[in-house]
Amino acid sequence: MGRIADAFARRAKENRKLLIPYLVAGDPDLETSLSVMHDMVRAGADLIELGVPFTDPEAEGPVIQLAHERALVNNVSLRDSIELVRSFRELDKQTPVILMGYLNPLDAMGYETFADSASDAGVDGVLIVNMPPEEGMQLRGALAAKELDVIYLLSPTTTDKRAAFVCSQAGGFVYYVSLKGTTGSATMINFDDVEARVNHLRAFCDVPMVVGFGIKDGTSAARVAVFADGSVVGTAIVNIFGAHQQNPKKIGPLVSELLADMRQQMDAVNS
Repeated sequence: MGRIADAFARRAKENRKLLIPYLVAGDPDLETSLSVMHDMVRAGADLIELGVPFTDPEAEGPVIQLAHERALVNNVSLRDSIELVRSFRELDKQTPVILMGYLNPLDAMGYETFADSASDAGVDGVLIVNMPPEEGMQLRGALAAKELDVIYLLSPTTTDKRAAFVCSQAGGFVYYVSLKGTTGSATMINFDDVEARVNHLRAFCDVPMVVGFGIKDGTSAARVAVFADGSVVGTAIVNIFGAHQQNPKKIGPLVSELLADMRQQMDAVNS
């Protein structure tokens, strides 16, 4: 059993759900990224989603786009992101880490080279936002050879037929996007509608389903934990990075405070 499957299995036995924070590698620098990753685990994170800096992160709202820009100013690359995971593994052999990003850097590196490097560094899975499963056979093959999971997205507009196909290709878990639009949208989330949608889509998926977009505090994370297998928080965390980029030592404690509150409220609704 890989680290991702093990994390879901352990939490299921405890009747608890996964807390999955997101950060961008190298925002504001690689040293801070590494330190905050460890802070996240100590605060209750179960799996880390590590954004790979890219010039055109089309699924992201302004907050996370700026995080990509801050990392790119430091010339943080896909290789640097992989090496960040390697450094994280020096102290943490258990917490799963997935890379979230866009196809172009992987295409430039080469799928087999990427899969070899990521596996060797301790990466557990990959979510490529702009790689539909129909176009991903070569990449999936390279990743499968190294036992790396490929995570796919479902959305409010995904048809049943499409959901069945996407879920048949997914590994590790499926990520349900709770709203139409980019990350950090100001749109109010109707969590009753999200719950109904997730429960409907479960009929097509044999892997766990987590929910992201619109989760910003303990209350929203706990609401999602009632019906999903995990809560993903991105923009609320990256906001902290942006606000304190000139004083990075403040980032870890503030991120830890946010995640600890989420962890407490998520566990409370499932106790």
